[in-house]
Amino acid sequence: MDESSEAVPGSDEEWREILTEEEYHILRERGTEPKFSGEYLEVDDDGVFRCAGCGTALFDTDRQFESGHGWPSFTEVVEDGNVETELDTRHGMERTEVLCGECGGHLGHVFDDGPEPTGKRYCINSAALDFDPED
Repeated sequence: MDESSEAVPGSDEEWREILTEEEYHILRERGTEPKFSGEYLEVDDDGVFRCAGCGTALFDTDRQFESGHGWPSFTEVVEDGNVETELDTRHGMERTEVLCGECGGHLGHVFDDGPEPTGKRYCINSAALDFDPED
């Protein structure tokens, strides 16, 4: 995993102490922010998006694109292993959930309708991210 990630909390109480209510809802309860409401929907600076829960590097601005779907979208992750995926059958549909590879926090979902070169659209909640601009 990313060398700069912070210590991962071990209890629900610790998570509640370090996360905002919205971050906790999304990262720990698998919630979703409203479409087109996220802070990182449009980012003009170069940099890296990190997990708001543990600091693991997840996506960079070089791989961000405007998908028109209402959440920050990326074509690929910074490094293999920094995210994990699993089948999500909630809400009567099958989707691929994206989780932080370090702390297991819910980030969003990935779809196979993105642009080349990967064809992936990592559709990620802004509240699950922190932005680290390049110096």
